[in-house]
Amino acid sequence: MLARFKDLCLDAADPLALGGFWARMLDGDVADAGDDDTRVDPRSARSNAESIWVNKVPEPRVGKTRVHLDLRLADAGPVALLADGARLVREPSGEATWWVLEDPEGNEFCAFPAREGTRPGPFELVVDSTDPVAQATWWAGVVGGTVEDEGTYAGVVGASGFPWDYWVFAEVPEPKTVKNRLHWDVDLVDPEPTALLAAGATLLSEPLDEAHWWWVLADPEGNEFCAFAPRPTG
Repeated sequence: MLARFKDLCLDAADPLALGGFWARMLDGDVADAGDDDTRVDPRSARSNAESIWVNKVPEPRVGKTRVHLDLRLADAGPVALLADGARLVREPSGEATWWVLEDPEGNEFCAFPAREGTRPGPFELVVDSTDPVAQATWWAGVVGGTVEDEGTYAGVVGASGFPWDYWVFAEVPEPKTVKNRLHWDVDLVDPEPTALLAAGATLLSEPLDEAHWWWVLADPEGNEFCAFAPRPTG
């Protein structure tokens, strides 16, 4: 294991508004993260949510949503989510038993009907992939866990630090072409990402200064992620 899953980061034109929206979706609280950024924190230590950093960026959203969360509803339908500002993209149809929604900045996510024995909230992180098994295998090599090959998608179960039930790589025909608006961070086991680079990650940028002390990397299919070195103690 080379790293531990840390959290999610979401690009935004308006972090305060978008942070407020996702706080309503996830039953969380909005915190001021400085530099016009916000953070959505779960209200309960037992929540299966995770903090989401909402970061201000100058560029508009373009292209398809390639990384998204799946939410389990508390009710039979997404009425409460729509009342809180979500927009309906697609109703359930055929074998697709879930609703596709989007947030105020056009980022899509999925909402699944309530199910007995499960609690409401996020339960899957889904990433588009041209080779799901290869991607799941690579990430399991980074953060641990078991790979489950389901044909058109593959999942990583039991990854270190991963707060949801499944990390899913879903097969799509098109490769990634633009920056993901939603990405994840990892905490490194070692002080530098040398082992990650040797395993096939690509370096996009070095730490800038003491306030920006992380590396920006990309996985084998170009998905950006940030890698944080262990902070010195004492």
